[in-house]
Amino acid sequence: MNDCPNGSSKQEFLIVAFSMSSLGQLQLFFVILIIYFITMLGNLTIILLVCLVPKLHTPMYFFLGNLAVVDVTSISTSVPKLFFITLTQDHRISFGSCMTQLFFYILCGDGEVFMLTLMAYDRYVAICKPLQYYMIMRKNVYIVMAASSWLLSALNSLLHTLLTVFLQFCSSHDINNFFCDLNSLTAITTTDIHSLKAFMLFELSGNIAQCVIIIVSYIFIFSAILKIRSSAGRMKAFSSCTSHIITVILFYGPSMFLYLKSDSENSKDQDMLLSMLYVVVVPMLNPLVYSLRNKEVWGAIVMLANKKMFTFIKG
Repeated sequence: MNDCPNGSSKQEFLIVAFSMSSLGQLQLFFVILIIYFITMLGNLTIILLVCLVPKLHTPMYFFLGNLAVVDVTSISTSVPKLFFITLTQDHRISFGSCMTQLFFYILCGDGEVFMLTLMAYDRYVAICKPLQYYMIMRKNVYIVMAASSWLLSALNSLLHTLLTVFLQFCSSHDINNFFCDLNSLTAITTTDIHSLKAFMLFELSGNIAQCVIIIVSYIFIFSAILKIRSSAGRMKAFSSCTSHIITVILFYGPSMFLYLKSDSENSKDQDMLLSMLYVVVVPMLNPLVYSLRNKEVWGAIVMLANKKMFTFIKG
């Protein structure tokens, strides 16, 4: 495809965001501000606990800490710009800023998929191979697993972003979302995107494969739990998995519906609401799911608070 005649293809975009009254936008601003505050507080608390409390220096909480990093990065990629748009009514975003948003959006999406898969594998080893758990999930092993996940996510995100950089946007610069996502950008490009769509399909197949790995892991897990003779033992084993199961459902539910629904069902407002659920609400719920029912997390919070209080009084 030739360059745009006026040469304005890559100067800036306009983020459409939500069309509503001034009062509605103000209400939306305060709702998202509260969600953003809860998300940052919850996930940063998880990261802090995993780093500072020795009791949580286990593979499961190490992956949970990485998931919290993903959630903090994900919501911080899109929400601050939405705040700016809501307060100033300036919908413009530069091409470079848009590509930066796109890179971190894909990075966090891939990172979340990898971390959920690793957490499923961790639960599989813990329940199905308990005697071999600490031999299989050695510290150097789970660190390499997480580092490899970040590296693969970054490479995939970089490739997607580089392919998008070379697209032309001659007919429209209006992004029908509240941030720069790949679907919105490919919808307005004037460049042939068959190669990019093939790459997107390859990535989607990889995400589906990881979803299958999670499902298969839980088939083995539930099979092992049912073989436990005592009801107390079964409940204890099952309770160690429920938080992860809820997190998987929260992540895959809206994301799969968003990317797999047919074009005939397409609604811009519906897409933005699904994106809001996927990008803004899920990162807030993840730390709540893992903390509200988790005695170890609450115990770590109390331990750290008592330690800091003792240090303060002694000082």
